[in-house]
Amino acid sequence: MAFIKEESEDLKIEETFPVKQEDPQEQTDLVVLKEETDQMEEKQQLEKPQELMTNEKPTLTKKTSRGRPRKPKTGCHFSCKQCGKSFSQKSNLDVHMRVHTGEKPYTCEHCGKSFGYIQGFRTHMRVHTGERPYTCQQCGKSFFHAGSLVVHMRIHTGEKPFSCKQCRKSFSQKQNLDVHMKVHTMEKPFTCEHCGKSFGYIQGFKTHMRIHTGERPYTCQHCEQTFYHAGNFAVHRRIHTGERPYTCQQCGQTFYHAGNFAAHMRIHTGEKPYSCPQCGKSFKRNGTLEVHMRTHTEERIFTCT
Repeated sequence: MAFIKEESEDLKIEETFPVKQEDPQEQTDLVVLKEETDQMEEKQQLEKPQELMTNEKPTLTKKTSRGRPRKPKTGCHFSCKQCGKSFSQKSNLDVHMRVHTGEKPYTCEHCGKSFGYIQGFRTHMRVHTGERPYTCQQCGKSFFHAGSLVVHMRIHTGEKPFSCKQCRKSFSQKQNLDVHMKVHTMEKPFTCEHCGKSFGYIQGFKTHMRIHTGERPYTCQHCEQTFYHAGNFAVHRRIHTGERPYTCQQCGQTFYHAGNFAAHMRIHTGEKPYSCPQCGKSFKRNGTLEVHMRTHTEERIFTCT
């Protein structure tokens, strides 16, 4: 009777392997992708050079002998010596040079954060003033930054312009694609100093650290049980609400945990993905394999007292 423990055995799945799901509604108001924002800010600077960036007087156009202004020559006359990018006005080049010099002349008096472009500074100030001038016409949600509204609108339109070249999975934000790419590269840049375990995602790393700190920030209001991970807390609440969102189409049995549902489906498919490395015997559940392994190790966890 391998599936007697069906409703409890897999509750640890999300505790050990936290999955970062794409949630653009929460993310877009916090940050717009850095590279998109920087390009947008620089473009806005270059569109308003005389108003915002320098104290240089605008260059006057020479007049012809008949008194009519001569048409400016097409082309860009001011080039960056470091990257070769060209500009039609010196003031635009001056602003561009901040990319290379790291100069940030605009500083917030509230928190001390500095910015290279006036538009970035003005956008940041909305964090302190609470101003949210960009509003979604479909759901009424407001944003500090125009770029955040653009990203948010993809929730309504379903647009996912960032695609993985290896598996073709698409995302509404580039930062989610960057996180996804770690699946293919196996990159794990976050390492626990306590036990040496590495993680590909910052959220998984933060959740893991709670094992060492003992922090359990999610508390059930019904029974006061606490959890490390939001996913485990969400599954636990279904015990009280009676919600069972996973239904077997073959026998109608319902489950409140995706792991239990997946294990149940192996009863119908006959799949046995867990194999004993010593004798080759296969099992539907990892827990059953662990019990079987004791026959080889002669481990006895239950002692008569």
